[in-house]
Amino acid sequence: MTYYDYIVIGAGSAGCVVANRLTENPDTTVLLLEAGNPDTKPEIQIPFDCTTLPGSEVDWGYLSEPEPYLNNRTIFCHRGKVLGGCSSINFLVYTRGNTHDYDGWESLGNPGWSYQDVLPYFKKSEHQQRGADAYHSVDGELSITDIISPAPISQRFVDAAVALGYDYNPDFNGIKQEGVGLFQLTVKEGKRHSTAAAFLVPILARPNLTVQTGTLVTRLLFDGTRAVGVEFLREGMLHQVRVNHEVIVSAGSFDSPKLLMLSGVGDTAKLQAMGIPVVAHLPGVGQNLQDHIFVPVPYEATQDLHTATTSNGCGEVGLFLHSESNHEAAPDLELIFGPLMWVPPGYPHSGLGFSGIIALVHPENIGSVSLRSPDPKDTPVIQLNFLQSQSDVQKLVAGVKLIRQLFCTSAFDEFRDREVAPGADVTDDVALEAYVRETCCSVFHPIGTCKMGTDSMAVVDPELRVYGVEGLRVVDASVMPTLITGHTNAPTIMIGEKAADLIKAAGSVSKQVQKAIAK
Repeated sequence: MTYYDYIVIGAGSAGCVVANRLTENPDTTVLLLEAGNPDTKPEIQIPFDCTTLPGSEVDWGYLSEPEPYLNNRTIFCHRGKVLGGCSSINFLVYTRGNTHDYDGWESLGNPGWSYQDVLPYFKKSEHQQRGADAYHSVDGELSITDIISPAPISQRFVDAAVALGYDYNPDFNGIKQEGVGLFQLTVKEGKRHSTAAAFLVPILARPNLTVQTGTLVTRLLFDGTRAVGVEFLREGMLHQVRVNHEVIVSAGSFDSPKLLMLSGVGDTAKLQAMGIPVVAHLPGVGQNLQDHIFVPVPYEATQDLHTATTSNGCGEVGLFLHSESNHEAAPDLELIFGPLMWVPPGYPHSGLGFSGIIALVHPENIGSVSLRSPDPKDTPVIQLNFLQSQSDVQKLVAGVKLIRQLFCTSAFDEFRDREVAPGADVTDDVALEAYVRETCCSVFHPIGTCKMGTDSMAVVDPELRVYGVEGLRVVDASVMPTLITGHTNAPTIMIGEKAADLIKAAGSVSKQVQKAIAK
């Protein structure tokens, strides 16, 4: 039987970071398992081709169940199935969230996760093109760069927002988040800089790191309540490997809870109904699913938008704002602008245009992930419950109106043609609500299904150790107790950085105990 000190399941935004940091010690052996293949698909490296990746062979291709508040539509739930995970198929935007997000995590019973606690971990990963300051670093592996030659119409969006009274913000990850400005991207020398490119490729020669792709982990192995290894399917054959210290599950907000449940960690009644032997009763596994919701407003353009720079992503400008007067909390809306058309199905268009996307960053809906069957090859059951709250609907309707207001400013006179969707004739709130319900989608930021905390529904403690068992942690976006105000890739990388330190500290204690026993 083969043994490793640590086994990391999932080479995504967090898993690649953890594998990198743990193997900095040449005496520590790590096995990194990834269900997808190497990131050799050419479109992965071209930022502007990011829209071609969801639904391709590097995506798990998950769909939600029929959503009761969206006319029973199913919603695409894209997840990266490739080295780098979602960092290899996302839209490359680098935003960390708001100080209130992390202070809120701490207030929910998670000491060590306040904004001041996590800021050093954001900085640790970052190689910031603009240089180092109180919020940024140049010492990290992950390249964060400005957009190269943004489309002229992107500056018009900034001008329009400023004209309507919003502050210009040159850095969403600095002293404040509110306002309008150009995004920064995870790009290096014109190519996508995923966590695979940043954290994994440079260390593949380390003799203490083993990476296996095309490997579907089917279950965790336990001796009593202690995780002692994993079973996985590779090239049609079942294999087992053992672990000396810990198993780290970094499979994402859908597959991490799925794997825990397949392995007997979850709600006892539900596991028994599936015929799965129970290792630990944890009713919160798969619960607390949260995700950002977006609605597009595309317009046709009167002329070419000059978007030939393939090193840019699809969303160039952001606007973080409050839908109501309470500016003490984090913004609850994000507007994303890009020089391309994001058109819902069923709306004819010329293909030449631009889009505003309104994203609800703190929706009230709570969904779940559950098992479809005990077969590891079956997809998980995903229920998002989008727009269960009428308040969420009203905020998205307000966002659609704001996008229209921005596009009707003089800044867009040179470029603005026909509104493709919902269409100029859709004006009253009832019709706009119908549009929101028929077109809203996931921003692909699922979190929370293995949330950290100290309440009865928490799955991991503030050190990301799974309750009720030993030698097992979850390290990915599923541990976030609440959504952050922004895109989730950067905070997931931060979680990987912080977790690596927590694991190292535990490993040091373990080695000290072993030495004491040996004496």
